[in-house]
Amino acid sequence: MTDEKSIGAKTPRRLGFWMCTALVVGNMIGSGVFLLPTSLAPYGWNAVFGWLLTIGGAICLAFVFARLAKAMPRGGGPYAYTLEAFGRAPAFAVAWSYWISLWVGNAAIAAAAVSYLSVFFPVIGQVAGLHAFLTCATVWLFTAINCRGVQTAGTVQLVTTLLKLLPLIAVMALAAILLAKTGPSVLMPFEASAISPSAITAAATLTLWGMLGLESATVPADSVDDPERTIPRATLAGTISTGLIYLLVCSAVVLMVPTAMAANSNAPLADFVSLYWGTNARDLLALFAAISAFGALNGWILLQGELPAAMARDGVFPRWLAKSSAAGTPVRAHIVSSLLLTAIVLLNFQKSMAQLFTFIILLATSASLVMYLACALAALWMVFKGKMTGTPLFIAAAVVATLFAIWTLIGAGVEASLWGGVLLLAGLPVYWLMRLRRV
Repeated sequence: MTDEKSIGAKTPRRLGFWMCTALVVGNMIGSGVFLLPTSLAPYGWNAVFGWLLTIGGAICLAFVFARLAKAMPRGGGPYAYTLEAFGRAPAFAVAWSYWISLWVGNAAIAAAAVSYLSVFFPVIGQVAGLHAFLTCATVWLFTAINCRGVQTAGTVQLVTTLLKLLPLIAVMALAAILLAKTGPSVLMPFEASAISPSAITAAATLTLWGMLGLESATVPADSVDDPERTIPRATLAGTISTGLIYLLVCSAVVLMVPTAMAANSNAPLADFVSLYWGTNARDLLALFAAISAFGALNGWILLQGELPAAMARDGVFPRWLAKSSAAGTPVRAHIVSSLLLTAIVLLNFQKSMAQLFTFIILLATSASLVMYLACALAALWMVFKGKMTGTPLFIAAAVVATLFAIWTLIGAGVEASLWGGVLLLAGLPVYWLMRLRRV
């Protein structure tokens, strides 16, 4: 048996509904849910409306991705959809920026996972450069897991997703107990005069980071059992359940913890639980926060290897990246992506964790917004051209998803848009080189 399959070989399909759903939920629920309440605390009830707006937009986007996946169950997800609708150049631009957002964003997730571990091992924050070394080691550990095959990666994703839900369930249970005992008086008073469109918009822009990843099940389509049915169901189920969890958990902290305390907390969920259940809960929450980040990293590393492999199979990336191992895994694509990820971490190791995390979130979010807008427009264009069927409900959802993506791009600000443009320009040399090779 050879170590590699030919480029055109079919990848074994091993991801079922539950693993795909875990991929969506696990990628969406990373480190964000453990930190977002701090950013949202100053907005009070506006944050609740912001979540409702973001979740509604995300469900429309999930509906669009579900229908696209059903019509075109191909590996590469966003790249395949924009290729079918608009051609090679726009598809490359979208996939290029999205791929960069994957491995750049993974640096932030890995850094967050290691920072949570510093609660138990303070030396991580005391020895210069140690956090960068451990971040890189974590990246390569999960790269190795993914190189063993999608079945191994899917199992790890399923287990870590179940584990990360435990502290979130605990927060929701505590909130329910408090409401049952004391009634609405435990909540921040609702004042209609404090609700404003600008505050809701600002809150919704922050909440968008927590909803990134709803497209996760569409990328490894070549490795999914019955992708026409599995991916749409997993995408919708994962997005709706994650949105509900975020709404309940973040709202509980924002509305039940004093604003000054929540706004200055480094671990808002832990502070919420320890406020009522004691300080021992703080360390337990830190442990589960690390597990949550590790699980998200595992899922995102799966995508950062699958996407360039799909692009290579189509000839827009070097075909060397398209080859897969005997287990059906694009090992070369995984290694290249993780090497770039490692370079980002090492080049920024002198930055604090917070600085690194903020900078990388900016890059990842701006690139993802471009991809969401392109896919929503692709769906509308293909319906218009008769390449896929479109019910009135689907067309309405696609229109709302398009408007939502435009609104969030505007809300992200000029700096994020400029970084998105820089990412697109960085891919031009690669695109032209591959185009010359095809001539």
